[in-house]
Amino acid sequence: MKKLKLIWDFYGPDANKTAEHQEEHLKEFIEKDGLKNNITGFEHFAENESICFMVVDEDELIPVRDALKPHRGEWYNE
Repeated sequence: MKKLKLIWDFYGPDANKTAEHQEEHLKEFIEKDGLKNNITGFEHFAENESICFMVVDEDELIPVRDALKPHRGEWYNE
């Protein structure tokens, strides 16, 4: 099954803390909804630019996308 990485972008002086905090909400969502994958994370690119992400199977994409409204996505390669 193909996997997708759903990504949320954060900019500004609080970007790093916001991305880290958002990841906690993604973990809670995965547990609450019983999703197949529990792959999440965050990355800091600069002082004012960060992302958080979660990985979903292709068949879970539509309901997760509609519920969480990620900014973008890309195919995930393990």
